[in-house]
Amino acid sequence: MLIPCPYCGPRNQIEFTYGGDATLRRPAPDAPESAWVDYVYLRDNPCGPHDELWYHGAGCRSWFKVRRDTRTHQILESATIDPPQPADP
Repeated sequence: MLIPCPYCGPRNQIEFTYGGDATLRRPAPDAPESAWVDYVYLRDNPCGPHDELWYHGAGCRSWFKVRRDTRTHQILESATIDPPQPADP
């Protein structure tokens, strides 16, 4: 499988490490224990297009986001990770 790195272009999957679900949001430090249990242990197993984090360890050493169809493994798009934006006051 070729993964299109947004910095280096298409590269073999062997150069990359899967970093996890890009849609997860970490609970606040003072969140109840149940929120942390859900975050750590309970994960969806999506069918279809899904956003994932990937690391190009054998190339540019950058993290980026991939949208991949979990049914076919087809890469639909890849993009840089936008820096966090400050919350509106």
